[in-house]
Amino acid sequence: MEILNEKQINQKIKRLAIEIIENNYDEKSIYLAGVNNTGALVAKMLEEELKRISNINIISSHIRLNPANPLGSDIVFQTPIQELKNQTIIVVDDVASTGRTLFYACKPILETLPKKLETVVLVNRTHKSFPIEVNYVGISLATTLMENINVHIKKEGKMAVYLE
Repeated sequence: MEILNEKQINQKIKRLAIEIIENNYDEKSIYLAGVNNTGALVAKMLEEELKRISNINIISSHIRLNPANPLGSDIVFQTPIQELKNQTIIVVDDVASTGRTLFYACKPILETLPKKLETVVLVNRTHKSFPIEVNYVGISLATTLMENINVHIKKEGKMAVYLE
């Protein structure tokens, strides 16, 4: 079942960007760090919208980790981790379910003593089992544990969010 179509996704991205600017209007720069592939695509959309509506310097980055086994391999942050000290960082993912992926994506950032660390997701599910707060949410869904959320974000082609 389709939850969000392309038009709705674009509306959510615009609203999320406005909320980010409202809460970070006094920042000179913001690091947007997309988690894995789809999180990075959502971050890219946010970056484009943030640059369109504000003069804040937006710096894109990418976090790679294995969501199924976050401790099984290194968490790789595209930006040198030392650059994040005393910076505002927003970790971006497509879906937050248990909070585990966001939790572990934030772990290396916390070792740098950032100025501010926030999170944004396109879809937030209500199954948190890790102590993570999602600051900016496109849509919040109460789903069963047996249901899956699939986010299709592409540079070209149909964008949609499905509940399966």
